[in-house]
Amino acid sequence: MKRVVIKLGTGILTHGIGKVDTVRINAICNQVAELRKRGIQTLIVSSGAVGMGMGALELQERPKTLAKQQACASIGQSRLIQCWQDGLQPHGLIAGQILLTHEDLRIRNRYVNAKATIEQLLAYGVVPVINENDSVSAFEIRFGNNDLLGAMVASLSNADQYQILSTAPGLIDMDGDGKIIPVVPRITPEVESLAKGTSSPTAVGGMVSKLEAAKLSTKSGCETFIADGSADNIILRIIDREIVGTRFEASPQPMGSKKRWLAYFQRASGSISIDDGASEAIIRRGRSLLAAGVTGFDGIFKSGDVVDILNEKGQAIARGEISFSSIEIEKIANKHFEELNALYPDRTRLEVVHRDALVLL
Repeated sequence: MKRVVIKLGTGILTHGIGKVDTVRINAICNQVAELRKRGIQTLIVSSGAVGMGMGALELQERPKTLAKQQACASIGQSRLIQCWQDGLQPHGLIAGQILLTHEDLRIRNRYVNAKATIEQLLAYGVVPVINENDSVSAFEIRFGNNDLLGAMVASLSNADQYQILSTAPGLIDMDGDGKIIPVVPRITPEVESLAKGTSSPTAVGGMVSKLEAAKLSTKSGCETFIADGSADNIILRIIDREIVGTRFEASPQPMGSKKRWLAYFQRASGSISIDDGASEAIIRRGRSLLAAGVTGFDGIFKSGDVVDILNEKGQAIARGEISFSSIEIEKIANKHFEELNALYPDRTRLEVVHRDALVLL
């Protein structure tokens, strides 16, 4: 174990709405310091900015409008990072704040820059404290959650372990004995059916988002835990292999970095519809997508954009970087190699989506 990402929910870091639980933050920092003594690098993905802003403004429920949510985040961000610095300071540790939007991880060069910044902070011995940049990012405030952000951080930092710590003690078998499931070898549709949402006034998401996050992190080769963040020494107990919460086993065959970036960090600019023959070639034979199998498209996109690839039932079976614009796709759909070669005599590659830039979903 060399590197661990720890995601902490708002309910763990605050008393009620916006009242910071400094005792718990200090206890977490004590555990982070112990990890550092063991040679384990630690990244913290911290919720709480909106909640702390709500507390400063004495608001009793999460605002409904985007501008009010962003205002709360703006007020709370400085308070949140100061809490972490105060907790780490006695151990001689420095907190380094990173505020990310989905765009920072979706656009390839910004993704690479974010990765480089994290690596440099760790090389300096700094504890990165990462949060969504909610004060300026409309999408993340409306739909984002730090469970998924933590999984993305675990993926891009090549972490060995990802701990999702919140008020949820683990994945509960709601269809069985009502007890916590200790180990999940693989996230199946049956496992996903056990997920429930959240009714917390400050939280976003719930077990649904935690399972989505676990999907990404485990496919990155990172074992993942969901556990009660209020339990004493929970971080160290997980590291020491005590049976607590739910452990999701890392995939024995993790996706490569580029494939993960395509599958989980992207939002498609449009979609391409293909016939059954092309579906078979992509799924069963590992082929590239050729124009002959394209039956239609939706959206406006340019060469190099990421698109979803839909089968005849309209199901997204793959995602990839397309080599043609939407205008060109309209011209080349259902055309074979000889016809494409006549249209584009100067192009050496005529695949619509090359296999190296395609990931199965």
